[in-house]
Amino acid sequence: MTYDISAILLDEEKIEKRISDLAACICKDFENKTPIMISVLKGSFIFLADLVRSLTIPVEIDFLAVSSYGNSTVSSGVVSIKKDLDVDVTGRDVIIVEDIVDSGLSLKYITEYILKHGAASVSTCVLLDKPEAHRDDIKIDYLGFEIGNDFVVGYGLDYAEKYRNLPYVAILKEEIYS
Repeated sequence: MTYDISAILLDEEKIEKRISDLAACICKDFENKTPIMISVLKGSFIFLADLVRSLTIPVEIDFLAVSSYGNSTVSSGVVSIKKDLDVDVTGRDVIIVEDIVDSGLSLKYITEYILKHGAASVSTCVLLDKPEAHRDDIKIDYLGFEIGNDFVVGYGLDYAEKYRNLPYVAILKEEIYS
């Protein structure tokens, strides 16, 4: 697998440090509250696991699966829900945990979807943001890292369901996906 990587963008140590900082901010902002952390599957499950272990406040966890990519490297622009929420978010504080924001369409769709279901507040926690790729204005409350427009894998991010298990974020060689 590592022979498909052109460069390591974020190593384990850098990711761990940033998650610790994000957790401290979330704990401060949600002191005396119990937010629902919603992981957007599949990409954010590793990020969520490390993030919640760094929190010192009580949280509930749920999962939502959406699709806009398939096996492509470019969003189709159409977001569909593949797995819905199991918890009632009515009147609750929700934190959407997302692995990466490219176009911003999925995050905007999910935020609106949760608000329509009656959440008291919706915050977003994103590991990686590609601002050059945004097609929409989006608000990220807790941001791990801003990156360029390279195609990245690892730490939960995949290409055709591979590379999620890499412990770092890396740039995939273009000949693998072109």
